[in-house]
Amino acid sequence: MGKKIMVVDDEPDTVDLVKLVLETEGFEVMTAFSGAECLKKLALEKPDAVLMDIMMPEMDGWELFKKIREKYKDLPLAMLTVRNRDIDKMLGLHVLKADDYITKPFGRKDLVERVKKMVKV
Repeated sequence: MGKKIMVVDDEPDTVDLVKLVLETEGFEVMTAFSGAECLKKLALEKPDAVLMDIMMPEMDGWELFKKIREKYKDLPLAMLTVRNRDIDKMLGLHVLKADDYITKPFGRKDLVERVKKMVKV
């Protein structure tokens, strides 16, 4: 069985696409469509890494990131977002210390390579 990745995004099409790409490469994929759903699922089952969108209603990715990091310090976390400004990347990578910052649209091969690097496959 492959490594387990959680994908968190309020856009079902994005979740479906990432899930399809990763499952094709042998990953097991958990999904959540909100920060609250993500936190509930993490309490029950811990994946090997989490990919999360930044722009989500109610709890955005920045807040979700902080909540996950408080409780699961060693869990690899990556932002998966359309926000490609340098300031956003700096906040994600250097201030919050995300393990990766992947911008949409992403290439299939690039996404897979970056997830493999995160979970050391």
